[in-house]
Amino acid sequence: MALKVLALGGDGIGPEVVDASLKVLEVASASIGLAVDLSEDLLHGAAWDRYGTFIRPQTLDMARHSDALLVGAVGGPQWDHIVISGGPEEQDGLMKLRHELDVFASIRHARSWEVLLDQTPFSPGRVRGADMVVMRELCGGAMFARTRGMEIRANGSRRGYDLNEYSSEEIARFARIGFEVARRRKGQVVSVDKSNVFMAGKLWREVVGEVANSEFPDVELTHLYSDFASYRMCCHPTSFDVILADNLFGDLLSDQAGAIAGSLGMLASASLPDLPGDGCVQGTAIYEPVHGSAPDIAGQGTANPIGMILSMAMMLQYSAGAVSCAKKIEAAVEAALNAGFATQDIGGRQGTGEMTDAIIRQFRSL
Repeated sequence: MALKVLALGGDGIGPEVVDASLKVLEVASASIGLAVDLSEDLLHGAAWDRYGTFIRPQTLDMARHSDALLVGAVGGPQWDHIVISGGPEEQDGLMKLRHELDVFASIRHARSWEVLLDQTPFSPGRVRGADMVVMRELCGGAMFARTRGMEIRANGSRRGYDLNEYSSEEIARFARIGFEVARRRKGQVVSVDKSNVFMAGKLWREVVGEVANSEFPDVELTHLYSDFASYRMCCHPTSFDVILADNLFGDLLSDQAGAIAGSLGMLASASLPDLPGDGCVQGTAIYEPVHGSAPDIAGQGTANPIGMILSMAMMLQYSAGAVSCAKKIEAAVEAALNAGFATQDIGGRQGTGEMTDAIIRQFRSL
């Protein structure tokens, strides 16, 4: 059976890095005899400019019938003012895609790279060997709150509000995937919340603890307040394995984790609807870099493709079960960096194409 992949380039540098990942995918899939059925379409700003919508119903239908989606970054100032009737997911093609596919568990991987230690704000001895996953709940919380708005009070002042709301079912299903990811790594989970302030945080801590005790007694669980977790990531980045966080805190902590890698351009992510304990993803998953669309450098051929290439490697790992091939791609990235290839964001002079070609050469030589 072929792996059915839908590529959505998105906006800004998105199409450039997606194209780079597809070049690596072609070589990697051929090396293991994996057939790939590839389709392409438009998303968010690119879709708006052509079709007058952030995502077409046809695109959603293609997505639902795919095994995996490779998605570039979306957004840009020319589309920020557009308001669509409906909930928050209607304002963003990628959020709509996440909502419709119910990919509630985001796996954002960050690690230190020996050759890039001087690109981080850390002393080498403090960050060397850091390797963590920030798990972000992606389909609930404040980002998808229905209770939200902005009003003008009688005295002329303005009031804005968003409800951060979670059910025990939403928390439990997310926690299960987080613990399963930890089982495949070092077996250590840090769950972050503000249970000392928020009721949603209290429920978060209770439910995560219940899932750990009843279903994952072999995984070590620690609870930390989100502010202290952020502090500890700065002071002791090597102490983390898997971090569980809600939509808001996960958004913040996953970007902070980029500091250990030397650039947001190095960060990969997978957004999953499930993760069986004995296999790969059953539903449609989304794979995308953590970085934004960077419209200031779009079309210049200078974007770092590594985050997208490593996201594609996560696709091979989680949606195709090709774990060894995924590890080989990561090794090829490291070898290319060690050989002196680097884009501008990580202190180098190579462009997107040169970086991609170097990774492919290293992959073939491993």
